[in-house]
Amino acid sequence: MNVIRHLYVSVGHNYFGHHGKPPGENPIAEVERVHCLAGRGIEGDRFLDFKPGYKGQITFFAWEEYVRLCEALSVHDKTPAALRRNVITEGLDVLSLIGCEFEVQGVRFLGHSECAPCYWMDQAFGTGAEATLKGRGGLRAQILTDGWLASECAESVVV
Repeated sequence: MNVIRHLYVSVGHNYFGHHGKPPGENPIAEVERVHCLAGRGIEGDRFLDFKPGYKGQITFFAWEEYVRLCEALSVHDKTPAALRRNVITEGLDVLSLIGCEFEVQGVRFLGHSECAPCYWMDQAFGTGAEATLKGRGGLRAQILTDGWLASECAESVVV
């Protein structure tokens, strides 16, 4: 069974667009529900209305990869929020959805590409995080229909 374990939003960018500068200090908030807006992003999130056709309106990350990362780096003091992805799923191979339309809790998405980790990941999570997550950084997707996602709910993913 696939489950949404965590949902996160942040009003501002800490790393995106900060190359050569210090990171931002915008908190990432865990929420029980997010409102997905077709073609726009998540209400209250930093990428809402970022630019027309943006392929990272929402990001998905596998809980199993978070656990693997914690074990690989012996990190026990970071939550999945440090990864700055929106939707943390369990039991779903998010990267298998690249190039696919899929549905979660009645909301339709189009999986575009890996949300590749960058050098900031080492600072945000721990030394070695970027290398450990290479090819496993999560999924960037576009939102195709309006709707709500809720955490800790059983979901059926339809591809």
